[in-house]
Amino acid sequence: MNSADLLTDAFTRVQETVHSVVEGLSRADLHARLDDGANTIAWLVWHLTRIQDDHISDAADIEQVWFTRDWASRFDLPFAKDATGYGHSTADVAAVQVGSPELLLGYYDDVHEQTLGFISGLDGRALNRVVDEAWSPPVTLGVRLISVISDDLQHAGQAAFVRGALERR
Repeated sequence: MNSADLLTDAFTRVQETVHSVVEGLSRADLHARLDDGANTIAWLVWHLTRIQDDHISDAADIEQVWFTRDWASRFDLPFAKDATGYGHSTADVAAVQVGSPELLLGYYDDVHEQTLGFISGLDGRALNRVVDEAWSPPVTLGVRLISVISDDLQHAGQAAFVRGALERR
């Protein structure tokens, strides 16, 4: 297994988790909160997808799927078009109202496709390229990709927890 295969496997596991969480949910379930300050499944999946889209696009030096495939207009959220959910308040979480599970999954799958296209040609040397000098030590592509996978899995796991709690109600 090479670096690209390993990364593909990791991102595909995220995709499988996202689909298992979102498929079959009602609009009400997408926006349900376990308490007044809790994140919704809609927000968690939108946010993890926005972060992946933002970070992969930056590392690959390509445009975000959010803009190139007009997802920003389709979601029509009350934030700046480049918002990713980072630093969102509880009111912002509530404002992420998604029309359907298919909308969330469509955006996620487009980002996943672009991600796999980017990582398919990577080798170990490519992972050493510095992509962010604002940190000490500077962030390499490999570290950035692992960071995205980690963030994705945490948020997908949180969404799975919310779904499980809703199903037990």
